[in-house]
Amino acid sequence: MIIDTHAHLDMLDDPNLAIKEALEAGVGKIIIPSVEPETFEKVINLAQEHENVYAQIGVHPSEAQKFNDDVAKKMMELAKNKKVVAVGEIGLDYYWDKTFVDVQKKVFKTQIEIANILDLPVVVHDREAHGDTFEILEQMGAKKVLMHCFSGSVEFAKRCIEKGYYIALGGVVTFKNAKKVRQVAKEIPLDYIMLETDTPYLTPHPYRGEQNAPKYILLSAKEIANLKDTALSEVENITTKNAEKFFNI
Repeated sequence: MIIDTHAHLDMLDDPNLAIKEALEAGVGKIIIPSVEPETFEKVINLAQEHENVYAQIGVHPSEAQKFNDDVAKKMMELAKNKKVVAVGEIGLDYYWDKTFVDVQKKVFKTQIEIANILDLPVVVHDREAHGDTFEILEQMGAKKVLMHCFSGSVEFAKRCIEKGYYIALGGVVTFKNAKKVRQVAKEIPLDYIMLETDTPYLTPHPYRGEQNAPKYILLSAKEIANLKDTALSEVENITTKNAEKFFNI
């Protein structure tokens, strides 16, 4: 069994079909992150409709200007739902728009604080903001951290796992030109790795350019096994145990 720790099923035209196809492909569980307040209920409802699907609630850094006290209260309330297993995806993104970095930082800190109060893990979006992201996680005392769609160097990955943070890898690991991510997959112990698709984005080779889906996660697992020169079953078993423990599912 494989667990897809990050799939935006709510962005698909037919989430139910994607779930059915995932189960048929050996994906035992799927976790749906939210990216803005308007999607909180949608991802939770999807999770409640399917025994093997779970939800995260959080505001993506690109949507940080939508965060306010009412959203924080809403997160606290919705987190009482047993299908909510993390606060995410949250973090910093300096790639698209750096005009509201201070807002991103403030919202990131507040959401880590909410996770600490709720005793929930955080799933972190970090794009071209490695230093600030790491500093805030340390400053806020984040306890359980998953670095979603990891894009840093091996050195940064090692700093993360020294803190006990986990690294999530997906379709990018199958891209031959993604040298940093492939090196991370090769060098970081499986005990600190989880699998994800980031559906509908970052579809693995040979389907790159098409819409991603949880059923494709096996392609990433196979490539990680290849890079580590180990059995696919070992990648499946260890990453699954990591996810079950981390998300308490």
